[in-house]
Amino acid sequence: MKKIFILPILLVLVLFSCEKVIDVDVPSIEPKLVVDATFEVFFNETPVTADTNVKLTLTSDFFEEEIKGVTNASVFVTNLSDNTIINYSNVDIEGNYLPDTNFIPEDNVTYELSIIYNNETYKSVASKIKSSPITNIEQTSRTFFVDEVLELKVSFVDIVNEDNFYLFDFSDSSFSLIEDRLFVDGEELTISEFYDDEDLELPSTIDIKLSGISKKYFTYFNILTNQAAAGGGGPFETIPSTLLGNVINATEDANFPLGYFHISETEIIPVTLEEIEN
Repeated sequence: MKKIFILPILLVLVLFSCEKVIDVDVPSIEPKLVVDATFEVFFNETPVTADTNVKLTLTSDFFEEEIKGVTNASVFVTNLSDNTIINYSNVDIEGNYLPDTNFIPEDNVTYELSIIYNNETYKSVASKIKSSPITNIEQTSRTFFVDEVLELKVSFVDIVNEDNFYLFDFSDSSFSLIEDRLFVDGEELTISEFYDDEDLELPSTIDIKLSGISKKYFTYFNILTNQAAAGGGGPFETIPSTLLGNVINATEDANFPLGYFHISETEIIPVTLEEIEN
C-alpha cells in the first residue's frame, strides 16, 4: 500500500524542482512629451466661458503606472490674426497650465500653441470648430432580453451645408462620435446611451457634452478610443501603436511629441437620471 503514495510525492517534487523564474527585460524608453490641449468654448452660456487648460505629461516605461506631470515648461498661445500672446502658468504637480488672463477663443481665428521644454520648442495650430445646441433630452426604459435598462435620448440639429463632425461625452469615459452624411445634412439627429443598475445608482446626475470637432480630430479620437478599449489585458498583451497628433517638435523632428491641440464649441447640460415607472 505504501507504493500507492510514492508516485504522487515524487511528482510533486519534480514539479517544484522544474519551477523557474523568468525575468522579462523591457527596455527603458526615452520619455516623450504628451500634450492634452483640447479647448472647449461653452457658447450657450451667458456670458460665454471656456476651458482652455493645457496639460503636459511624460510617457513612462511600460510597467510604471505613475503619470509624470511636466511643471517646468513655458507655455503660450498666439492669436495669429493680430499676434497677441496669451501666457500660461503651471498650477499643480500634475502638469496643468492655465492662462494668466481670461481667454475665450474667437470665431474665424487661428491660434498657435507654443511649448518650450528642455530647450526644445513644440508647436501646433487650431481654429474653433462650430457646434449645434442640444434640442431635446428624453429618458425612457427599454427591455434587453430580460433586463430593464434606462435609455437616454439626446437630439440636436446638424449644421446645414457643411461636413460636420461631433463628439458626445456622456461622462464616465463614455463617448460617441458622429459624422454627418449627405442624407442627414441639416436634419435633426438623435443618439441614445443606455444605463443599467451596474452602471450607476439611480437617481444620479451626469453631464452631457456635445462638441463640434474637426475631421482630423474625429479620426484621431476614434483611433485613440479603440486603442484604449483594446488595452485591457495583462502586460503581455499587444502594445498599441504610437498615435501621433497634430503637435510637432519644431526643434528636433526625431523627438516627436504625442497629443493634440483642438478648439471646440461645446454645450454641457447636467441631467438627472431617474428610474422610469412603467
